[in-house]
Amino acid sequence: MEIAFFIVLAYLIGSIPTAVWVSKRVYGVDIREVGSGNAGATNTFRILGARAGTAVMLGDMMKGFIAVKLSLLSNFHWDSEAITNLQVILGLAAVVGHIFPIWADFRGGKGIATLFGMILAIQPLVAVSLIGVFVSMLFLTRYVSLSSIAASVAFPVLILFIFHEPEISYRLFAIATACLVVLTHHKNISRLLAGNESKLRSFRKKRDEV
Repeated sequence: MEIAFFIVLAYLIGSIPTAVWVSKRVYGVDIREVGSGNAGATNTFRILGARAGTAVMLGDMMKGFIAVKLSLLSNFHWDSEAITNLQVILGLAAVVGHIFPIWADFRGGKGIATLFGMILAIQPLVAVSLIGVFVSMLFLTRYVSLSSIAASVAFPVLILFIFHEPEISYRLFAIATACLVVLTHHKNISRLLAGNESKLRSFRKKRDEV
């Protein structure tokens, strides 16, 4: 019963519609009605600029981080594998909440930043490495989508070959995450190949483009 409560709570935390709140209350637009229609950091970056996008990205990351840290409230004395499994479940519940938020008519984003926050809570060094990949790719290309894909693909590479994660469930999670991110970004990949993907232009608001 306690674990079920934590899973539901993690989902509710993940459901906090950061992008919707920022876009509506600060910029007067619904981010779900413009651009790609996704209520996430990538669409916010593209439509409202880097300042709004960064705020949304950090907020979405915190959702995954806090959800995982709910495991610290458990009264059970588990081994490391069981704790890792619980953390993964709680983090994924937050990601599901982000994608299908109960507080925003179940219309959310793709969950990339929330996944990063989840990884940050479980393995900080891995998360810092992934953020490094993301920021480096963003600096070089100015494509938020490509940066997200690159960081996601780097995740299982780091887990399997650099950090040598012993937990099989977490290794499988890393591989599945990379595959899922690539699949959910298939439209972005098509636009990248066609040269039609939008780039991050500056740290100024892009309200005029909405």
